[in-house]
Amino acid sequence: MTEPAPTTLLLVDDEPSLREPLAEYLTRQGFVVHEAANAAAARSRLAQSTPDLVLLDIMMPGEDGLSLCRHLIESRSLPTILLTAKGEAMDRIVGLEIGADDYVTKPFEPRELVARIRSVLRRAERPAVPQEEELLYQFEGWELDPLKHRLTDPEGALVPLSTAEFRMLRAFCDHPRQVLDRDRLLDMVQGREAHLFDRAVDNQISRLRRKIETDSRDPHFIQTVRGGGYRFAADVTRTHRPGES
Repeated sequence: MTEPAPTTLLLVDDEPSLREPLAEYLTRQGFVVHEAANAAAARSRLAQSTPDLVLLDIMMPGEDGLSLCRHLIESRSLPTILLTAKGEAMDRIVGLEIGADDYVTKPFEPRELVARIRSVLRRAERPAVPQEEELLYQFEGWELDPLKHRLTDPEGALVPLSTAEFRMLRAFCDHPRQVLDRDRLLDMVQGREAHLFDRAVDNQISRLRRKIETDSRDPHFIQTVRGGGYRFAADVTRTHRPGES
């Protein structure tokens, strides 16, 4: 029987005193760990191979972690865990808005980090027979493909979505014309205890509106329900992708 390939991590942190012992610890836990001291080194490493998950420090000289995080998620949809300092609450919020999967605050217990890594990887795994993923969501000429994480407009043009934007739109498509409050949206989109990040929902909604609404200031699809949350005001149908019965 062929042994499964080990999980590969990319650890990006400019502090050798943290990065090197952490890489050693993670290696002892069975991971293959590649190190990068800054965003430029991380981009160089990514050009050579794609890891299963990225551990990313926010505060780095040169290109900061949030900029690299946005690149990782929008261009590669890579699972990402942010490494943050205690005073970086706003940066954590921005990182979650961008679509980071989780964060840990320095100093942290390495065993907790390993648990979070494994949790994020489990969420990222797709089932062997993704029956629901084989269906396409369609609404008023738009089409959302859950398997390919792709949205196309009524003219057939591709509309790029971050991971968080994709999850948000899919949550709405799964519950059309229902009022979804912020807590429920956070639970569906973030998949974590995220009760401190109500503003993350509002900001993500604003970004999504700019991509699918004709006028984001007078939205047709994603409507605000005063005191209640948001409602996706469209009929959504699920159809098999072409060629399937």
